[in-house]
Amino acid sequence: MAFSNLTSKAILLYDEWIKDADPRLEGWPLMSSPFPTTFIIGTYVYFVTSLGPKLMENKKPFELRQIMTFYNFSVVALSLYMTYEFLMSGWATGYSFRCDIVDYSRSPTALRMVRTCWLYFFSKFIELLDTIFFVLRKKNNQVTFLHVFHHSIMPWTWWFGVKFAAGGLGTFHALLNCIVHVVMYTYYGICSLGPAYHKYLWWKKYMTTIQLVQFIMITVHIGQIYIMDDCPYQYPIFMFIIWLYGSMFLVLFLHFWYHAYTKGQRLPKMARNGISKDQ
Repeated sequence: MAFSNLTSKAILLYDEWIKDADPRLEGWPLMSSPFPTTFIIGTYVYFVTSLGPKLMENKKPFELRQIMTFYNFSVVALSLYMTYEFLMSGWATGYSFRCDIVDYSRSPTALRMVRTCWLYFFSKFIELLDTIFFVLRKKNNQVTFLHVFHHSIMPWTWWFGVKFAAGGLGTFHALLNCIVHVVMYTYYGICSLGPAYHKYLWWKKYMTTIQLVQFIMITVHIGQIYIMDDCPYQYPIFMFIIWLYGSMFLVLFLHFWYHAYTKGQRLPKMARNGISKDQ
């Protein structure tokens, strides 16, 4: 009886909460509730940390070079497109980079931002293939806590962002992330072409630096809300979550950068010269 009452209260709270969702996303794929996204992420975590390594334990690694080349350069193209769309739907057409609120109208620009936010959210599922490729190639040392946590938290938190606040200052980190991914996946794409191209990958160390700069910019940008007077952004809780996300990943990437490059502890040794044969 107590469990039934608790369930009923939870359903009522959920129904009341979901009433505030953006009506423009009614009927969009994966947007009806957070449960499909949660299920996909749960399945992903289970596969890459448990089931996948067990299935591959007595098998030879898959040779996926051609597939990975296509995948990496496809993500580059998608990231370029999303960068352009984020710019044209706000960040280069009127946003102030300060207190930019969500436009809930059905104007062409506002709807363009909604579509771009949903596409960015969906792209996070595509990027789960990064880890799946590691597992299928038996590169389990690459399946770190930082990697899995980053790939898991992004689509889950972005479901809420798209559902309630598709636009405004909360999308700045998505714009930066798209720009960074153009650089990152270009590196991965060149690397997947084979050893003959490794001589062009001397700039690998700077990718981590670029990521660090990204998280610094995210943290500083979103931190403005705490010093701005009367910013009417509709969901301040999202600002705190983004600030927490940026700060947390800044610390995690600083830790990685220190151990990988300052102390030179990252394996394999080729990585110390800016090339990783594990890519």
